[in-house]
Amino acid sequence: MSFKVLFEPGKCQGYANCLIEAPEIWDFDDSNDRAVLKVENPEPGLRSKAEASARCCPAQAIRIEESS
Repeated sequence: MSFKVLFEPGKCQGYANCLIEAPEIWDFDDSNDRAVLKVENPEPGLRSKAEASARCCPAQAIRIEESS
């Protein structure tokens, strides 16, 4: 089933836990100390990594949503 990664950059506090959990999905902007979502609709095989990145975000800036 396909899914979408929803990111609220204004909530990001720069911990980079998402990048550690899913470097295929996330990058980091050192100049702004914020995560950068590289892939909004990752392939289904990356779902567990996407979910881990959402769980590990202390700022709760990441959500996973089902998509059609």
